[in-house]
Amino acid sequence: MATLRTLLLVTAREFRSYFASPLAAIFVLVFLAMSSGMTFFLGRFFERDQADMTTFFSWQPWLFLVLMPALGMRLWAEERRTGTIELLMTLPVRPWALVLGKFLAAWGFAGLALVLTMPMWATVNYLGDPDNPVILGTYLGSWLMAGAFLAIAACISVLTRNQVIAFIVAVMISFLLVMAGSELVLASLRGWAPQGLTEVVQSLSVVGHFNRIARGVIELPTLFFFASLVFLCLWLNVQFLNVKRAA
Repeated sequence: MATLRTLLLVTAREFRSYFASPLAAIFVLVFLAMSSGMTFFLGRFFERDQADMTTFFSWQPWLFLVLMPALGMRLWAEERRTGTIELLMTLPVRPWALVLGKFLAAWGFAGLALVLTMPMWATVNYLGDPDNPVILGTYLGSWLMAGAFLAIAACISVLTRNQVIAFIVAVMISFLLVMAGSELVLASLRGWAPQGLTEVVQSLSVVGHFNRIARGVIELPTLFFFASLVFLCLWLNVQFLNVKRAA
């Protein structure tokens, strides 16, 4: 119970910290502006003359591979830059509680940003008769995808005190996972790589798993993919903290 209480305290502290500076407002405004711009202008929402949210969700992987690292780059890099990570290491708190607490706070904040886009869902319902269960499931898929990118950013953030470096490396890794299932990558592999390797690379595609959810198909392998990716990154985060503590 004491560990759970500590986890909740860390999560609440980190979540409140987003609103102690203009960071929260700036992030939400940028997210809403970019989501709207990509949906209505790049996605030609009105020209399609269809009451659905396909154009909104189709841009989510590309939007999140930049914005989630921007949100997660400060999780540990800021602690290292200010030296407060040394204080955290001396507290009677298990590293996994710190890692999970920081991640849950960032993931909750990302969820809040997604909730603020729901007036668009209401607008679509006003204009037509969309498949609301599929839209709800795709919102869940967006949140899972955001969590995966945040976990990657948090894992990279603990390795450096420079937030810019953490951001760039996290974006690069996220970009590789977005591109993994693209025809460009798969076609380049089919010419020389064994079929098994091509299938493994394709299975690592964040977009592929997200698109299955967007089609209304929530499968166990897709949920396992996102959960295992988050778990792996957070586990590595804990190991890096343990090395830091031992040093």
